[in-house]
Amino acid sequence: MSQQPTVAVLGLGAMGHAFAANLLKKGFTVHGWNRTRARGEDLENAGLKLAEGPEQAVADAEVVIAMLADGNITESVFKQIEKSLKQGAIVCQMGTIGTEKTDALIAHLASARPDVIYIDAPVSGTKAPAENAQILILASGDKEKAQALEPVFAAISKGAQWLGEAGAGSRMKLVINSWLIGLMQSLAESTRLAEEFGFSTDDLWKVLDGGPLAAPYAKVKLGMIESGDFTPQMHLIWALKDARLALDAANHSQLPALKNIADLWQQAVDAGYGEQDLSVIYQYLKDR
Repeated sequence: MSQQPTVAVLGLGAMGHAFAANLLKKGFTVHGWNRTRARGEDLENAGLKLAEGPEQAVADAEVVIAMLADGNITESVFKQIEKSLKQGAIVCQMGTIGTEKTDALIAHLASARPDVIYIDAPVSGTKAPAENAQILILASGDKEKAQALEPVFAAISKGAQWLGEAGAGSRMKLVINSWLIGLMQSLAESTRLAEEFGFSTDDLWKVLDGGPLAAPYAKVKLGMIESGDFTPQMHLIWALKDARLALDAANHSQLPALKNIADLWQQAVDAGYGEQDLSVIYQYLKDR
């Protein structure tokens, strides 16, 4: 493969769109596909070759990135493209689809296309970090056979942490998102308590920032709470999906706090808050 492999990006939502844009900026040849074609049309002037279907998008690609909404959609698209993949292509699954779908896809592709290299590589980071190529990739699979991914990962991220056999990345993603979800719920509740005592979000951050509890993520979310602007970096409904995936995968671990959060966030989604950023859970608590 060349130094800059031809790349196909399947799924041009917030994250996939950012990946495609950053790859184009670095001079890659990029084919793209999205179920709603309009999501990629703004990148055509930058050089994106927008395909009518996923099969056409992957036909000439040495590296295929899948960043699709959930496991069922990912599974369906993979079955569509499996016969169209180039010999020896690298398929990099970067969405959060849980352990069951991940393991099933690994097994299916190994049987249907044993020549294809499957890399399981979800990411830590949301829309803004993705746009600035500052996400961390949680990669797993045969790194030695996936050398062509190095320039691709360099173009879309600040780095990759390789975690072992394919499937390990998706498992770590559930761990990280469980922590993030717990942090967001705690931050929302702590902010409500601070307000009850007469403190502002700025007061809260100054105290956090003065000690070991300062997390940059908390600062960003406190800013959203302060402004009341919950434009999604990560939709509440997708965060809830990830919480459910973690609960489903935790066969032997008791996760009572995560279960309680998932139940609460389901109520917020049912009440119409799901399409906003997950920090909107603060507003839901305030509005109740």
